[in-house]
Amino acid sequence: MTVDQILLQEIKDSELRLSREKEKSIYKRDIKKRIELINWVLQNMKNPNVEICSLIEYRMNESIQEIKRKDSVFESDILDSELRILDWIFYQVCKDQQRRLATYL
Repeated sequence: MTVDQILLQEIKDSELRLSREKEKSIYKRDIKKRIELINWVLQNMKNPNVEICSLIEYRMNESIQEIKRKDSVFESDILDSELRILDWIFYQVCKDQQRRLATYL
C-alpha cells in the first residue's frame, strides 16, 4: 500500500467514525482535524516543489511553540491533539521517503 493509499484509507475510516458520532465531543473534533490535516498533506504532496517532510515538521514545530505559549492545559489541548495527528502523518509519509532514499544509496 502506498502512502497516498494509507492516507486516503484513513480519511475514509475517519469519515465513517465521524458519521457514527452523534454528539459534539472532543473525539469528533479530533476526527475532523485528522481529516483536515490529511487532506492538507495530500494536497501538498501533489506539488513536486514541496518537501513534504520538512513542511510537516515545520507545522509540528509551530504547534509546539504555540503550546508553550498557552497558559493552561485546556487551551493547549487542541494543539496537542493536532500535534499527535501530525506526528502520525509524519511517520506515515516520511518513513516511506526514508525507505525510498535507502534504496537509492
